[in-house]
Amino acid sequence: MELVWWHWVVLGVALVIAELAIPAFFVIWFGFGAIVTGICLAAYPSMPLAGQVLLWTVSSLVFVWLWFKVFKTSVFKTKVGMSTGQLVGEIGMITVRTQPFQMGRIKFQKPILGADTWECRADEELNVGDRAKVLAVEGHIVRVARM
Repeated sequence: MELVWWHWVVLGVALVIAELAIPAFFVIWFGFGAIVTGICLAAYPSMPLAGQVLLWTVSSLVFVWLWFKVFKTSVFKTKVGMSTGQLVGEIGMITVRTQPFQMGRIKFQKPILGADTWECRADEELNVGDRAKVLAVEGHIVRVARM
């Protein structure tokens, strides 16, 4: 059986519709790749099957790469204080000593909301090297407590 352009378009539409049942938001890019392959095959009907599969793979991977590198970072970028649930409960290490009513700094193992070091406040004295847990986000400052 030889694949014609509309086979790829039907496969692409089926994968896009399947995305409605699969909540991963990943299958849709392979559907878009199949639609691109169908359009290219309609323009160049003599493309061999290996070329079609290669075009589908490459175009799907390009869509996935665009999603992770371009669209996802700009769509889900949040400002500090808008997503406190992501920061509360995180554990970090104090890098600048903090005392009551005096700012310090805390460093996390992985960047959170785009930064791995944050200014912090604590109700008790925390020395450099102490581990602390985030209790709340207050603007661009986090309130922490000793672990």
